[in-house]
Amino acid sequence: MGSGPIQVEPIEFRASPEPTLGVEWELALVDHTTGDLSNTAAALFERVSAGGDPGSRERIHKELLRNTVELVTGVCHTVGEAVEDLRQTLGTVRGLTGDLGVDLYGAGTHPFGEWSTQLLTPGHRYAELINRTQWWGRQMLIWGVHVHVGIDRRDKVLPILSAMLSYYPHLLALSASSPMWSGQDTGYASNRAMMFQQLPTAGLPFQFHEWSEFEAFVADQKTTGIIDHLNEIRWDIRPAPHLGTIEVRICDGVSNLTELAALVALTHCLAVDLDRRLEAGERLPNMAPWLVQENKWRAARYGLDAIIIQDSACHERLVTDDVSDLLIRLAPVAESLGCADELASVRDLMASGGSYRRQRAVHDRAGSMRDVVAGVVAELER
Repeated sequence: MGSGPIQVEPIEFRASPEPTLGVEWELALVDHTTGDLSNTAAALFERVSAGGDPGSRERIHKELLRNTVELVTGVCHTVGEAVEDLRQTLGTVRGLTGDLGVDLYGAGTHPFGEWSTQLLTPGHRYAELINRTQWWGRQMLIWGVHVHVGIDRRDKVLPILSAMLSYYPHLLALSASSPMWSGQDTGYASNRAMMFQQLPTAGLPFQFHEWSEFEAFVADQKTTGIIDHLNEIRWDIRPAPHLGTIEVRICDGVSNLTELAALVALTHCLAVDLDRRLEAGERLPNMAPWLVQENKWRAARYGLDAIIIQDSACHERLVTDDVSDLLIRLAPVAESLGCADELASVRDLMASGGSYRRQRAVHDRAGSMRDVVAGVVAELER
């Protein structure tokens, strides 16, 4: 016999009065000589703590594995401000990694790193994750970029989140940087997207219409022990109620600040455009979950060559053609947000072929996964 209905607790959304920005950039630590992953994060964080700069400590975070460092901005108002924030933190980290013999590597996966040699960051939360997810959890040699956009009313969060899913393949195709895994070319542009969704609370979000439905979902998750805390819902796009944002976690790891700025600008403009359309009384478009899922797979598999499903009528189009039109439509939004140049640089990103293509070109030319790592490391200078 049951013990009565599940107690649903209200989830407060601390609304942001402006569409502010926050960016989280995950980078791997790789050995300067071998190019292999390096479990030296603990030594790096000792240096950060000894540096005496509280600002740096707030902006340089630990992650699940000791081969990873995450650079986090403060609350920013423009893409330029966020990128400059990251540039300064990057400079701090690079000043500390030199004598550790490691380089910073920005991509969605490492081409030949082996999960069995990676060390966990100490902490109950990480230990519990691995205890629960076992082999799949240990496989998570993946790195991404997360973009937070401030939302001013709770009732906008879920409609914007669901509508953002229509642009999932655009962001994934543009950022795809994880074609290789455990010494092999996977045939995917983003193997990271496929790997991460294996965790029980990761992958595509459910599409709820009302905040009360989201609250009931969270209550179910907590009651059944699937999660203890809200941040253990690891969706590719998720509400971040304590920050008053929508967090877009679609993008693979990024190798340089120029392309990072382009992806952040596109994400910011998309979210703000949807917000403004909602404010104007427009009903935002929604795609069925099975179409969203197919688009995710196509972008992960084919990258910039993906033919994506555009709408509920199942019209299809090459993703880069759709991005080109999208950039024209969003240009006025970018102008109002002060990121016109950064949004326009999405075209340069497409012209450069994307990181996954550049990595394959290096491997085809050199025949060495070590050269692939060196190529990605060198791009941090761009």
